[in-house]
Amino acid sequence: MRKVGEGTRTLNFVIDTLLILFLAIGFNKGWTFYVRYWGYPYLNFGWIFFGVLFLYYSFFEIIFQRSPAKWLSYSKVVNQEGKRAAFWRILIRSLARITVIDLFFIPIIGKPLHDWVSGTEVVSSE
Repeated sequence: MRKVGEGTRTLNFVIDTLLILFLAIGFNKGWTFYVRYWGYPYLNFGWIFFGVLFLYYSFFEIIFQRSPAKWLSYSKVVNQEGKRAAFWRILIRSLARITVIDLFFIPIIGKPLHDWVSGTEVVSSE
């Protein structure tokens, strides 16, 4: 089990965040149609973005052990023993990503908060 470096993790973050942003913008445009013409309640874009972020990471990491960016970088999410992470660990991991302070834990504990709280690692899949 070989952990990936900070450069790979940064690349994964940038690619996944761009994909999530495009999905959230698309959902927001669709929702705005229903707000205008059907009287649905308005949703703040932040709620949409973080909702899409949670669903995106939960779906891909529960089913495939990796997000689209992790496919490109040949990495995957595993538990501390190097096996497939449990369903509940991925949900905790996805919830922890929503916090604004998530990445600021790297200098303190050597990994992002979402890895530490969920007991998961990002390793090379080769």
